[in-house]
Parts: sequence; structure tokens; C-alpha cells
Amino acid sequence: MANKYYAVKQGRTPGIYRTWKECQAQTSGFACAQFKSFPTMEEAQAFLDSSLGQAMEIDEHTLTAYVDGSYDHSRKEYSYGMVLKEKDGELYFAEKYADPALASMRNVAGEIKGAEKAMRYAADSGYEKLAVYYDYEGIAKWCTGEWKTKKEGTAAYKRFYDGIKDRLQVRFVKVKGHSNDEYNDMADMLAKSALGIGDGSFVPKGDGQWVKQT
Repeated sequence: MANKYYAVKQGRTPGIYRTWKECQAQTSGFACAQFKSFPTMEEAQAFLDSSLGQAMEIDEHTLTAYVDGSYDHSRKEYSYGMVLKEKDGELYFAEKYADPALASMRNVAGEIKGAEKAMRYAADSGYEKLAVYYDYEGIAKWCTGEWKTKKEGTAAYKRFYDGIKDRLQVRFVKVKGHSNDEYNDMADMLAKSALGIGDGSFVPKGDGQWVKQT
């Protein structure tokens, strides 16, 4: 029988167990139990550690970023849109890309780029905490190890996160796409604007930054 490691994130006693029987004892009948099996101890530990960032308190010292992606099928280009909420106001960013290796992921590739941009901006600006609001599930789960990185684009994204997480706390907050969330909608329009299919509510300022029209 192949070795398995059962990581119990939410159960009677969270931890890593070596048998299904031990895992079942911690999760059976436990409301909202959360657990998963992995082939290695490292992957199981990463799954447990993924809950740590979610406990991070979002306060006045936290940079807030809303990210989204878009895709133009006719040109095989993808883009990200990002809204940053700082103490002194809001900043808007959007850029487009045409990397064929990532274009197959369509708008998800753009959302990945947006999340990376948010982390890089936060770290370079001296922030210690960042809250990333996103609408595609993988934006968080590729970083936390809950989803395997089966493509080079997702593997590169995971490597980027692993290289920055020791100096920047990141909390991922999922929002429902196209649900009239003001800032998610703004990030979506910024991504479209970068592809030239926006509604004119944002105009480019330079170096990936945009200005909101009043």
C-alpha cells in the first residue's frame, strides 16, 4: 500500500496522520471537517500551513488589493487589473501580456499576474501584510498547496509566492465574480481596459498605472 499522509485542517485535533483510520477518528461526525491526503509529508504540512495566512488580521496596516484578469481570444492576449487601497487613497494598475505558454489559461493567467503584482508592490513598498481579494479559486489554492501546480504558469506562480511569503504575510479573500462587488468590478474593467475593450472609465498614466475618470 502506498504511503499517505492525512492532513486534518479542521477536525477534533488538527494535524497530520499516517492512516485513514486515525484521520477518520478526527473528522467523522465533525461539522465542517476539512482534510486531505497527500503522498508526502511536505505537501501535507503545506496544506496545514495554508490556514495560517487566513488567520492574519486585516487592519489599518494592511495593504488591500483587488485583482482580476481578462482575455482577448482574437489576439491571444491576457491582462490583469488591480485596485490598491492605501491610507492615502486608491491606485489603479493594469497591463497586458502575450506569452503563449500562459495564454492557454486565458483570463486566469491575468489574475495570476495581478496577484503577483500586488505581492511585489506590497513587499517593495515596505508593507508587512497584504489582503488579496480575488474571484478565481486557484489564486489562493496554488499558493497554499491545496491545488497542484500542473502547468509551468502555476508552478512559476507558486515559486514566486514561496519566495516572498517569509517577508510578507498574505491573506487571500475570495469574492464572487460579477456580483456587483464595487472593487472587483473595477479590477475587471481595468483588465479589459488594458486590452483596449474597456468602457473608458480608466485611462493609462504610464508604467502600468491608470487613472480613473470622474
